[in-house]
Amino acid sequence: MEKVPVDLVTGLLVYRAHKVVETCQEAFILRLFREKNKTGFIKAFTDSAESFTHGFCKAERVIKTLFVRNLYLWPRFQATILAFLEQEKRKINVVELHVPMTTEMQGIQTALLDIIAACVRELRSMNAQLDVDEVTLETVISNSFDSIIRYQLEPVWHQLSEKSKLLVSDLKHLRKILRSVTCHDGVTFLNTVNALRTNERLFGQNVGWLFLDSADSLFVYSNRRVHSAAAAKKPKRSKKADENVAGGTNDRVELEEPPKWKALSDVLVEIEAQSGAGLAGQVLVCADDDRTCEQLREYLEDGARAVLTRLYNRTIATRHGKPLISLADGRKTMDGPRKSAKTHTGESSTTGTLTQIFKDKANPDDEGNDEKDKSNVDGSFCYYKVFSKPLIIIHPLHGASNPYSLMRVLYEVEPKYVILYDSDIMFIRQLEVFKATRPQCHLQLYFLLYADSTDEQCYLTTLRKEKEAFEMLIRNKATMVIPSNLDDCALLERGSAPANETVSTRKGGAMASAQPATRQKILVDMREFRSELPSLLHRRGLDIVPITIEVGDYILTPDMCVERKSISDLIGSLNNGRLYNQCLAMTRYYKRPILLIEFDQNKPFSLQFQGNVSTISNEIQSNDVTSKLALLTLHFPLLRILWCASPYATAEIFEELKVGKDQPEEAKALAITVESSDSPLVTDKYSHGPQDLVLKLPGISSKNYRTLMNKVSNLSELVKLSEEQLSKILDNRAFGKDLYDFIHKNKQDVEAKNAKQSYKGKKWKQK
Repeated sequence: MEKVPVDLVTGLLVYRAHKVVETCQEAFILRLFREKNKTGFIKAFTDSAESFTHGFCKAERVIKTLFVRNLYLWPRFQATILAFLEQEKRKINVVELHVPMTTEMQGIQTALLDIIAACVRELRSMNAQLDVDEVTLETVISNSFDSIIRYQLEPVWHQLSEKSKLLVSDLKHLRKILRSVTCHDGVTFLNTVNALRTNERLFGQNVGWLFLDSADSLFVYSNRRVHSAAAAKKPKRSKKADENVAGGTNDRVELEEPPKWKALSDVLVEIEAQSGAGLAGQVLVCADDDRTCEQLREYLEDGARAVLTRLYNRTIATRHGKPLISLADGRKTMDGPRKSAKTHTGESSTTGTLTQIFKDKANPDDEGNDEKDKSNVDGSFCYYKVFSKPLIIIHPLHGASNPYSLMRVLYEVEPKYVILYDSDIMFIRQLEVFKATRPQCHLQLYFLLYADSTDEQCYLTTLRKEKEAFEMLIRNKATMVIPSNLDDCALLERGSAPANETVSTRKGGAMASAQPATRQKILVDMREFRSELPSLLHRRGLDIVPITIEVGDYILTPDMCVERKSISDLIGSLNNGRLYNQCLAMTRYYKRPILLIEFDQNKPFSLQFQGNVSTISNEIQSNDVTSKLALLTLHFPLLRILWCASPYATAEIFEELKVGKDQPEEAKALAITVESSDSPLVTDKYSHGPQDLVLKLPGISSKNYRTLMNKVSNLSELVKLSEEQLSKILDNRAFGKDLYDFIHKNKQDVEAKNAKQSYKGKKWKQK
């Protein structure tokens, strides 16, 4: 930090303040900044009020970590904001379209909700530690269920029964299927549902919901979206019936068009009519993900019948050996690519960045540079499909490689019409800010929602939780305790001494001269600053020196080196052999090499279960983690292993290991590299090359190789020794004979002996 002129920094801006915790890198940077600069400002922003509802006094803890004194809340229902956004020129014209679902879609949704409710009841009955108010059917279908269930079950995941883990996994899959009802077409949904029944592993490990009556209804209604209702009968409990349902045997193909597709076409026709009346402008269509965007592009180009027919032929017909259907054989009532849809696509569609699109429109005759422009496509945009007449841009709401690409499109294009194909409360808030800052621009929002669907319920639940989160923060702000002077608060104090430590005030005898204690120093590899440990070491009063270290991650003393491994990194390093090379380098250059295995503080302190997979088996196997660790300790007897439950425990152990030890030197640590085998810093007595060669000889092990190298000067002297001399040196006649035979016998004699032994005892067989 001394290399950066911190006193010249005016202030810091922090985005996504709800993610700032005590151990993150942002908190470390803010603490270093506030230690050196007492006058610079710190301002933090966040748009996730719901994140402050979990945990104990999270808002107060975040404020102290950010070193800010004031908390400002600006909810949507605040009087000033409400009056500003409701002005005539700053208000968005919203057209909310409630699209009715088909009978089959309603039946599928009801069946899935019954199955999810049964799984939730079973999970709550088996785990009493679950919060009953948090784990409900309403929270399961919301977007925050994954974080809620992870927050409650991760600390005790290794104690859960196998059935409870399967229930959590099944709920995750069922939520995806429920989301697919409103997002995907009937053919895609049928393929997803059929995968549940045809998957033998999932079928064998099912906890029981697959045999409910609601599951039968799920398969029946899913089949009716693709085949005629008259032919799709209720399947029986037999394998043949299951295959018939999966493949649609003897069913007449009758593909169902998603109702939202028809609503989207109607909206585009209305926009086109308004464009003819002098309200021409760009149209931005926002869907959930890339897959939905691609399907909407195909629909606008070719129509519903062509899209569903191609999808059916590519999936169901090909997998189950059904005859392919043509466009003429499709459902007669299904609309094809209408004339209005053709006017949206124009003669051709263009894919690329906005700069290229507008450039092409400005220079329509410049066709020679088309290939050159396509090769320079900007990768910051996740997906584009642009139609002309009027200009239509399709962009996903989630899943983009650049999370800000959608906002970049919004501010560059400045569309007059936005069609929200899938609900997203965050994007709606961003649209309100966009319109409020551009009162002169016309903006009309078409919001498509399935009536009486889980999609609508999820949107309303998100609105309610946002309001409740702000109301809770308003109440907490009235009773929040914040230090009056954060610049001198305990967060800036470094050291591990407790606040209630007893200090002796006795001054009898000669007063000892007050000498400042020498601050301990640790050399840290630059790559380790992505972890939480350097911040906690600095918090405990240890000076951190960032350098590039090739051997080890932390240098505590001139003789002590530490290689830190998280659980996932440990398993990966053991599998690819990288940990062996790292331990080999540490044992060669340091007297006390240490392997630190660090666990996550929010997860169980157990190596047995990481996620859904057990890393320890009941039997000793070569691919088991503990077996590989045992082999590692046998191969490196000097290696010590530290097991730490959290980074806090690691920082405490490091501080204890440095008590009374010398400080590490940067120059010596930088001089140690993997290739520096002749370095004077090597602690071994022998050269590494001959030592590795001797260890690979027959009869030589880690127990007797030092004796041999002490009594034999070089390899030339070794090959001149007799069998008796080798047996005497190794103190074992069998080892001496093996080594002598390996050195002196010819290759032909050894091969002939091995060939003779391989055929010994075998009999020839006649045909």
